[in-house]
Amino acid sequence: MRNFIILFFGLIFYVNLFAQDDKRILDYIFIYRNLAIAEMQRTGVPAAIKLAQGIHETNAGTSKLVLKSNNHFGIKCKDDWKGKIFRHTDDAPNECFRKYDSPIDSYKDHSDFLKSRPWYASLFFLDPLDYENWAYGLKKAGYATNPKYPQILIKLIENYNLQDYSLTALEQFHGSVEGLENKSVQLIAADFPENDFLINNTKVVFARKGVSYLFLATKYEVELAKLFEFNEMTTQEFVEEDQLIYLQRKRKIGNNKEHVVKFGETLFSIAQIEAIRLESLLEYNNLKSGSKLQVGSVLNLQTKKIL
Repeated sequence: MRNFIILFFGLIFYVNLFAQDDKRILDYIFIYRNLAIAEMQRTGVPAAIKLAQGIHETNAGTSKLVLKSNNHFGIKCKDDWKGKIFRHTDDAPNECFRKYDSPIDSYKDHSDFLKSRPWYASLFFLDPLDYENWAYGLKKAGYATNPKYPQILIKLIENYNLQDYSLTALEQFHGSVEGLENKSVQLIAADFPENDFLINNTKVVFARKGVSYLFLATKYEVELAKLFEFNEMTTQEFVEEDQLIYLQRKRKIGNNKEHVVKFGETLFSIAQIEAIRLESLLEYNNLKSGSKLQVGSVLNLQTKKIL
């Protein structure tokens, strides 16, 4: 009986531990998926591979290295690195790692690092949707010392449907989705937790089309008028399309340094995705309400652009 009790509580512990890991990974994917898509469009590094590497290298954004240096891909200094550094014990004590001002800088440098090294050149002749050969190619070229590195990346891609983001990048880049540039951004329910969560340290919930705003206000104990105020929206009865609804006032400063504009995005949708106040987004980028955005342009989320 005693052994059964120990086994029972041990099983509960591991189930809870897995659930926590799963939530961290889903949160990481939500935060960085658009950046991975943008980098695939810019350089050809598959979004699925980039997200899988980021999840693995940072323990889904929780490792000491990423928290102290914004280094999402475990890239060491190398002789040509002229930027900031961070000392961290990895394969050897006190190794030199690249340090970045923001996750965007890390994502961009990872792409440029792969593009600029001749031993990774063969990867860019592969089909960008061939994530298996990309994973094995990275290991063969010396990216990681772990012999199971390819299998780890492949499992993450398949378990969390990361290939969807590579497909999205290609569809947007080639314009294969008819009228995509005239459509609003479609959020995917599977990308978000079922209950409230945080973006930019602000409480938010993913609301499905047709849900009553009064229901949301009641469920999450927020005044209805405040709910519309927090989301910079006019009063309405029902959610018109799947979207993020904030339960607290959004921040004046974004968590990310920049945002790369994608097909279908508007100032309002970007303010919602980044959990930043619309007035701040306008001010930082010298824009007016209703301004049209250029796909691929970069918006500041923390400081004002210098004209």
